[in-house]
Amino acid sequence: MDKYNGGADGGLPEEKKPPVRPRIVREPRQTPAREKRDVEADKEKVSGSASAFNNSDTVVNTGTQRPVGRPQNVQGAPRPVGRPQNVQGAPRPVGRPQNVQGAPRPAQGPQNMRGAPRPTQGTQNVQGAPRPAQGPQNMQGVQRPVGRAQNVQGAPRPAQGTQNVQGTPRPPQGAPEGGRRTPAGVEQKLRTSSKRKGKMSTIVGRVLLVIFTVILVFIFAVVALCGTLVNGPSETVRDLLVLSAMQASATKWLPGLFLDDAVVDEIMAKSEEVNEEVIPMGTFTNKTPEKDDETSSPDDTAGGSGTESPEPTVDEWASAIDGMIYKTFVRSTFKAYMLIVKDPSRVYVGTSSNFKSNKIGARIFDIVKREDAIAGINAGEFADPNGRGTGNNPIGLTYSKGECVWDDGKKRTFIGFDNNGVLHAVESMTKSKADELGIRDAVSFQTGNVLITNDGESVKLYYSEGNLGMSQRTAIAQRADGAVILLVTDGRSGSSLGATKNDVIDLLVSEGAVVAGMLDGGSSTMMYYKDYYTKYNIDTAGLDEYQRQGLTNRYKAFTTPRHLPTFFLVSPEK
Repeated sequence: MDKYNGGADGGLPEEKKPPVRPRIVREPRQTPAREKRDVEADKEKVSGSASAFNNSDTVVNTGTQRPVGRPQNVQGAPRPVGRPQNVQGAPRPVGRPQNVQGAPRPAQGPQNMRGAPRPTQGTQNVQGAPRPAQGPQNMQGVQRPVGRAQNVQGAPRPAQGTQNVQGTPRPPQGAPEGGRRTPAGVEQKLRTSSKRKGKMSTIVGRVLLVIFTVILVFIFAVVALCGTLVNGPSETVRDLLVLSAMQASATKWLPGLFLDDAVVDEIMAKSEEVNEEVIPMGTFTNKTPEKDDETSSPDDTAGGSGTESPEPTVDEWASAIDGMIYKTFVRSTFKAYMLIVKDPSRVYVGTSSNFKSNKIGARIFDIVKREDAIAGINAGEFADPNGRGTGNNPIGLTYSKGECVWDDGKKRTFIGFDNNGVLHAVESMTKSKADELGIRDAVSFQTGNVLITNDGESVKLYYSEGNLGMSQRTAIAQRADGAVILLVTDGRSGSSLGATKNDVIDLLVSEGAVVAGMLDGGSSTMMYYKDYYTKYNIDTAGLDEYQRQGLTNRYKAFTTPRHLPTFFLVSPEK
């Protein structure tokens, strides 16, 4: 007999029958609707309807009695009240459906295809892994947190934040770096500050654009004007511009932008042509120096009328300060500053170093302080490529305090004093000849810079009609009475364009010079006179910063006052 189907009543064997669970009677909650249903049910029981006795005490075909109120399955086993059974007779829990294998399903939770329970209010993926309530899953079944979107790899994204393409969470809008959220007030301030910065950047950019445009237009206009003037019908204007540019080391390249090198060389050669003019020496020995254009001494009798007079009626040295006379002159294109030193022995060459260590040159303010000099001017030539020279070493034969301090063998205009205080200005000088002459202090500067010479009977002036270049100038000269003239001129400004070589000669001749030479000029041009504005009652309100430090001239250059190797200095009066 089949152990699963045997039995007298066709049901399960006794040993396989499930135990009978005691019935728990619960009093139903009476409501009007329930009472009505109970009355109708009682009426059906009385009428003897077969369907009304399904839950009554009856006997099945096997003769086994069913308990009241408990239906039986086909094998006669009682079914618990309110709990249906599966086909094998296993009871199903109340309110929980079963799958096909009879395993109970949790209440309110659907099952997947294999019968695994699904959690309440949660869906399952295709493999049957439970999904949490209100939490969608990705394709691999990895749980996604509620309210947070996931990227394609299934990594959770933080709430209120977006992710980049690598899945890294981005902090919420307005949160600073690090993911911490910024308070609303601070966030608003940050947005306002960002807007202000953006507006300010826009304004600054536009201003810079306007400035840059103006500069470009100005440069274009200057270049166009220079091109028109240089290539225009006036050769005089062309030569003037070319020679003026050639005076400065920093602008020597400029004429080459508009003219061929051959034309520039022709203009320079023409400027070196000298027209000598000879004047009798007596004209200078009997001439009273020209009166300056501005009051330059406490006494107005410091100058004369500029006319010849056999007997000067005024002693010009009576009102001299520091044994010197300070004068200024105003001409049509320049302003000049002059110091006349009575004793030539007080004038000597000061050097920035011994020129053996390649040390940078000295500024005039530093050299006068070191030498305890009362006045001074710039002196000799030095290497100055593109206006960036350091003034470390001079060029050409150089003497200082009776010693030769530099001799590179280069031929230059030689200007200096001998042991007797006589000024020499010659186009070329060797060391042996200088020693023979007893040269005490001297410097060198390019060529063609002899301005005035004399042979004891006549004075020769070296004019250059073709030299029309205007610039800042420095010169040194000596009168027939031995007094030394130091001269500088302004230039490179609207009020003072500069002086030509001939302008300098004329001004020196007017002061009685019988020998003179041109020194380095341009951005090197400087004259220092200690406390001159106090000594000559000059209002300092009209002076610039360098003049307040002791410069008499207005320094105009692309740099601050230059470092130079040599200076003509004036020692204090004995």
